[in-house]
Formats: sequence, structure tokens, C-alpha cells
Amino acid sequence: MRIISGQARGRRLVSVKGWETRPTADRVKEALFSVLAGRCLEAQCLDLFAGTGALGLEALSRGAAFVYWVEKHPAACAVIAKNIEATGLNRGKVLKQDVRQACQRLLAEGRRFDLIFADPPYKRELWLPVLESAAAGLLATAGTLILESSRDEGLPEEFGSLIRRKQDRYGDTMIHYYQWKRSPEPDERREEADS
Repeated sequence: MRIISGQARGRRLVSVKGWETRPTADRVKEALFSVLAGRCLEAQCLDLFAGTGALGLEALSRGAAFVYWVEKHPAACAVIAKNIEATGLNRGKVLKQDVRQACQRLLAEGRRFDLIFADPPYKRELWLPVLESAAAGLLATAGTLILESSRDEGLPEEFGSLIRRKQDRYGDTMIHYYQWKRSPEPDERREEADS
């Protein structure tokens, strides 16, 4: 497992020993970030069920402004801290909390994220609180939620005001890209950024 591109390209990441994590495979991560193209630049990011922190670190390496990593397991939080140190990508904060609690806290603080990465354990419907929080306003107006699931899980096409714009399959892994149903057109995004 490594950083694929950007400032920390090629840096190896530590994984959690003796604990069942399912880190996003490098080929899946590479394809995912290829879809996102330049969206990482200056983005505010949220990495839910962060595990090793690899998705948030990849975003930082590609120019993201800040990342919150949310992970409830102490061993995984320690690994995220090691990976932050090893890559030098320290523009972020690790929240050792359950995803629901962390999302409620971030919503209460008025946080909005341009990119939300979520890689919940498969087949437990833990994608539901992610969609609920994104639809409640955690996802910025022009943001993208990137949600990983097994191919056997039937994630909805629409959820509240969110719609799945794209879905890709890599073996047993599905990557779903959700945005607001009425996402601003590229010109409108530029106007928002300029104001």
C-alpha cells in the first residue's frame, strides 16, 4: 500500500497488524482518484471508516487543503498517525469516534466537505449513516461523496437530495459517486469560488 501520486508519491503506508482491515486496493484507489481528476486541489475532505488513512492521505498528496479522518479503533488511529508522520502530510485531524457521532459533531460545527470518502465494513449497511449525514448537509454544494461497498450491497440510486452520478466495479468492490441532484454547473462553481 502506497501513495500513488502527488507530493508524497511512492511513500509506503503502514497497515493495521492483527486486525481485520480491508484497505482500498492501490488499483481501485488509482482509478478512483483518476475519476476525481483535479477535484482534490484545495478540497476540504472527510475520510470515514478511515482504517489506515490512505484515502485522505492520497487526497492531501494531490493538493487537498485539510482532511478529517474518522476511525473508532485505537490501533487504526495509531496507524493513521504513523502514516501521517511517514508522509509528512499533516494537514488534518484524526477523530477517534464512531462515524455517526463524528458526523453529528461535524454537522453541529457547520463543517461542509468537498470530498467525503467512506469505506465502511461490507454487508452491515454502515453506508446508511454516511448517506444520511451527507444528505443532511455534510456534503458541500458542489461536493462528491465516494462510497465503497461490496457488489452484493444494493445502495440506492437516490437518497434524499443526493443522486448517484457514477458507479464502478472492481472485482467484488463497487465505488459509488454521489452528488446533489442539482449540482452547480462548472461555471457556477467558479462564480461561487470567486465570491
